[in-house]
Amino acid sequence: MTSATKPLNPKRFEDFIRHMTALVESLGDDEPALLDAAEPLLGDLIRSDDWLPERFARPSEQSYRQYLLYCDPMQRFSVLSFVWQPGQMTPVHDHTVWGLVGVMRGEERCEEYVATGGGRLPRKSGEHALPCGAIDRVSPRIGDVHRVSNAGRGTAISIHVYGADIGTTTRHVFDESTGAVKDFVSGYNNGEQAPLLVATKAR
Repeated sequence: MTSATKPLNPKRFEDFIRHMTALVESLGDDEPALLDAAEPLLGDLIRSDDWLPERFARPSEQSYRQYLLYCDPMQRFSVLSFVWQPGQMTPVHDHTVWGLVGVMRGEERCEEYVATGGGRLPRKSGEHALPCGAIDRVSPRIGDVHRVSNAGRGTAISIHVYGADIGTTTRHVFDESTGAVKDFVSGYNNGEQAPLLVATKAR
């Protein structure tokens, strides 16, 4: 049973945001400690599929969708839901900030790349499956370039946490046929829809 067919528990997401905010405030720029502390919080969130409203879980035939669920008022972190139809995938891309990816429904696959520098195409270094409940980490420090796809037969949903307002962050995509590197800003697919939880403005 998914969140579309049973009563929602919004407090679960509110508690996650409260704990993430406390971590960011207490650990600051200590990325290793922050990732270590945040990963079990994300694990608890994706373990209970009873809090994500259907409007943030809608797939599209055209491409995967990324919905903003929350952005910290000082843009220290953001939380998104990614929704994928079978076979949909990202381009090879980077993030430029730390991130956590937790699979809540379905199964995804991550292809890993190593940046070669000099504006050249990264080198593929491996790939791994991300079954439901799995969590991946990314950052320039530990590995920041990958391609992600829906590896299953149904809709997949993953929850992403990034160390910035990722939808407004300038990042890079890598063209595998030409080797070209291009700047991009992903934006969000919310349209006129507000995030799941709206942050209180910073003073």
